[in-house]
Amino acid sequence: MNITENYLSRADMWMLITTLTYFLMNGAQLFETAVLVPKWTANPPESFSYLIDRNGASLKTFWIVFHSLHELTFILAIVFCWKIMPIRNGLLILFAVHFAVRVWTLSYFAPNIIEFQKIAEGLNSATDLVKRANVWKTLNYVRVGLFIAVSIGFIPLLWRLLSIKPN
Repeated sequence: MNITENYLSRADMWMLITTLTYFLMNGAQLFETAVLVPKWTANPPESFSYLIDRNGASLKTFWIVFHSLHELTFILAIVFCWKIMPIRNGLLILFAVHFAVRVWTLSYFAPNIIEFQKIAEGLNSATDLVKRANVWKTLNYVRVGLFIAVSIGFIPLLWRLLSIKPN
């Protein structure tokens, strides 16, 4: 397969962009996990008021934009690295893990946060809120750990890509 300098340049650029974007996303996740999650899980349902939009902690728009941007750069990295089989295969594995965690996020974490917000706004009521918030918080550690593992997986791929010489 003919890999030109121009092809490698674009592959390098998109791999670097998606790697940096993923690390930025993980920084935001670590901040949220370390600073914000303990606040809103501290004393449910009273602490759920921290999740209400008017109180300034709603991050829904931020995460929608950030994940959308990152997933676009991730797909572009796959597209521009397609001819380089070991990099492509590594990216596809990382994308599969990322996609699985995103599905988990959209099927568990997001609906629960929305419900906790509705409870804070008086639109819903529920039982076992302390337990549910603590389970959410514990599972969030696993989720963030998986996202960090994916971002670390970019490093050897980027390093290997940068070491490839054009044909």
